[in-house]
Amino acid sequence: MLEQSERLRQVKYAIRGPVLEAAYEMEKRGEKILKLNIGNPGVFGFDADPSLLSAMQENLLGSDGAQSYSHSQGITSAREAIVSYHTERGVSGIDIDDVFIGNGASELISMSLQALLNPGDEVLIPAPDYPLWTASVNLADGTPIHYLCNESDGWNPDLTDMASKISSKTRAIVIINPNNPTGGVYSEETLKGIVALAKKHNLLLLADEIYDRILFDGARHIPLAALAGDHPCLTFNGISKTHLACGFRGGWLVLSGNTDELQNYKQGLATLASMRLCSNVAAQYACKAALEFDTQMKEFVHPEGRLHRQHTKAWEALNSIDGISCVKAEGALYLFPKIDTEKFGIHDDEQFVLDFLREKKVLIVNGTGFNWPQPDHFRIVVLPKESELLDAIERLRSFLSTYRQV
Repeated sequence: MLEQSERLRQVKYAIRGPVLEAAYEMEKRGEKILKLNIGNPGVFGFDADPSLLSAMQENLLGSDGAQSYSHSQGITSAREAIVSYHTERGVSGIDIDDVFIGNGASELISMSLQALLNPGDEVLIPAPDYPLWTASVNLADGTPIHYLCNESDGWNPDLTDMASKISSKTRAIVIINPNNPTGGVYSEETLKGIVALAKKHNLLLLADEIYDRILFDGARHIPLAALAGDHPCLTFNGISKTHLACGFRGGWLVLSGNTDELQNYKQGLATLASMRLCSNVAAQYACKAALEFDTQMKEFVHPEGRLHRQHTKAWEALNSIDGISCVKAEGALYLFPKIDTEKFGIHDDEQFVLDFLREKKVLIVNGTGFNWPQPDHFRIVVLPKESELLDAIERLRSFLSTYRQV
């Protein structure tokens, strides 16, 4: 039997894991599943702005068009737009040579860690996290070390816990801000504290800011690189979430900080970029258009906008269920409710979401799938229309009224 590598055995990705496979089997039997497991705006009626589509269509042909390979780091005009965007947000000293465009930010996360890590090197990652980070560290032969985020402090990272996890093997600190899965938006004080730890211990900063324009109720996103100054920082962003274009696969990485310190590492990234020739060229033109016409998300997160309304209604409904409590998210597309495990006898949260799926035909993701250490949380997306979202939460209320895990 041909077996997968030992390295891959360490990789887990619950968002598309065994519970989703069970949902697929139910669908094959003709059962309709309400999927609240993936932040995929297009399937819930959120369409990308027509300017992105036009930009791709208008640049399909020709020597500089999407039919041809581009520069391995991306087309010049898109990288110029990315530099302008981050410069306007306070990141200094960057130019187009500091930008790598990829097939979504996910590809660039994997590349960045492959270029950085030697076997046994440690990377600090938030708990809970977007599990791609933990998986990518494992695939790069590194060791993920999870620091806790504080639910009672709006899910800001616990700096004391973070500091306690730093060792002689630590190479980098990951932050996900706004956070997936919690929706937390980090305070300036917290971000400055993270920068101070990175400077003290000479650690690379890795900032996943893919949700930076999805903010509610006056929340303010502060780019980590703007606070890091000359300290090396990698910022990941793209058009999947804030521009509702997940399937286009357009993302980017910006390197900022001391040029001399980053030079050798950047050469390694350039090698990896060249090995895959280039990213999807049509999507690169979409990235440029997205940053030039960057207004669409504002109508959805406005107090009367669809996303804001759905997020608020879902949060209120969840908190009305006996045994459920939920911190109100300040950004992103998710809620991460806490469940009273003693009340419901829950000791296995994957079994809990599987039981809920089978009985009520709603798909959510267990909190331990995001590397949260206790089986007492789950994540839902707030993208479905309000009626569907509230129906799913009412199904949860009904399910929990009798549920006790054996």
